[in-house]
Amino acid sequence: MERQDAGTAGRTGPGRSKVPEINAWFWVVKVLTTGMGETASDYLARTLGPVVAGALGLTGLAVLLTLQFRASRYRAWAYWSAIVMVSVFGTMAADVVHVVAGVPYAVSAGAFSVLLAGILTAWYASEGTLSIHSVRTRRREGFYWATVLTTFALGTAVGDLTAGVPHLGYFPSGIAFAVLIAIPALSGRFLGLNAVAAFWWAYVLTRPLGASFADWMGVPPARGGLGWGTGPVTLALTVPILLLVGCLASTHADTPEHGAPEPTAVEPTGASAG
Repeated sequence: MERQDAGTAGRTGPGRSKVPEINAWFWVVKVLTTGMGETASDYLARTLGPVVAGALGLTGLAVLLTLQFRASRYRAWAYWSAIVMVSVFGTMAADVVHVVAGVPYAVSAGAFSVLLAGILTAWYASEGTLSIHSVRTRRREGFYWATVLTTFALGTAVGDLTAGVPHLGYFPSGIAFAVLIAIPALSGRFLGLNAVAAFWWAYVLTRPLGASFADWMGVPPARGGLGWGTGPVTLALTVPILLLVGCLASTHADTPEHGAPEPTAVEPTGASAG
């Protein structure tokens, strides 16, 4: 059997991207999934207990990531279903470290930051790029999903840290993250921040942004929330996610162009953020 060339081994197919185009729809669905994952995790942990909920979350994550890896190209339902489970399990991972192990959010946020930096460093050292436009091989897809899972855990820890330790509360924290997430977009547009760096900066912030507003809607007034309950909020966020993903699956509004050239190893400043 002939040895595969290192540059093509593990390819999913020529021009077959495994992630969506980065447009307004991407960010809307992403923020909705972060909020839904936060409240769904809290609801399951309270209803089933953290151990059972964690086992179900891990099983669901493994199943949906397997389906995503087996897909030959980007498919909206497979991709966003996996993102939802990453959101749920990433929240569980951060909460278990705090609630069960007793690790302060400041410590876990720092640990997840170091882990994220390590994954991104290994990804760049291996592939020469961190652009998600380049996620067209199994190895790059592995780096991508490891990064995504870590950003969810990190964002959960940071969101809970800002809401609890400085006593900002959930709604003010959400407003603060809404302001912060505008910084990479403006920096990329007006200050020449590298598009890939701007993308990952914004991506990390979507987690505490969505989770802060979801917690604000779900937690009781005694904790600074509206008291709608985590179950109803989860359902309320699931409905628009299903509608939007269904729309994307039928219209292909976020499907990458087939046959698009793979980006070079070094992304030019100001390039598309995907």
